[in-house]
Amino acid sequence: MSTLLLRLAGPMQSWGTTSRFDERDTQLEPSKSGVVGLLCAALGRDRAEPVDDLAALRMGVRVDREGMPMRDFQTAKGLLIATGKVDLERTVVSPRHYLADAAFLVGLEGDDEALLRRLLSATRCPVWPLALGRKSFPPGSPVALLDPPFGGLHPGSLEQALQQQPRIARPRREHAGRPLRTAIEHPSLGAQRQDQPNGPFALRRFGPRLVLPGEIADVPEPPATEPGTPASAA
Repeated sequence: MSTLLLRLAGPMQSWGTTSRFDERDTQLEPSKSGVVGLLCAALGRDRAEPVDDLAALRMGVRVDREGMPMRDFQTAKGLLIATGKVDLERTVVSPRHYLADAAFLVGLEGDDEALLRRLLSATRCPVWPLALGRKSFPPGSPVALLDPPFGGLHPGSLEQALQQQPRIARPRREHAGRPLRTAIEHPSLGAQRQDQPNGPFALRRFGPRLVLPGEIADVPEPPATEPGTPASAA
């Protein structure tokens, strides 16, 4: 059993699971469907291809820096209406929710180490551009977490990986000194989320999974680096 570690950090992220009609929501942590979609982009896997191998991985999130919930909107005109005509008079307003300046450590646990290593390599050199929930939200840092001591692949369980991986971002001033919040997939406990891929993304089929909230204290600080050396250097 090993755990792939990913860094999802950027100016804006959006991880919707219940969007309906013109409203686009976001959860406070990355959704499993969103993370699996990101991995498909890294692999160059088409929307019509199966994702069973990726969906079978157990996912957990450690919130290293809470995102600030934000809301804006987009407008559109000239939409096709039920009569089959184009409505040139009405302007449709579509509210969009997102997280600003968030940083998440995401772990994906599985028994197939070859698959996890392939995913780590793909996130280093993705086939298609990676995005944090929406195509217009690129990562602000490399998704492949090559930092020591684990280099992106922890040899233990999901819980151990989230506990032992050093911080990937400084917390907000108001959260300094607090334990880090977690959301870990569990077989029988937790709150239900409708973000488990149940087939190719082209079919848009998502089932429930259980996510158990928790906290982690005493997370290691990142190792010191030489002046001028980026913290993400392996």
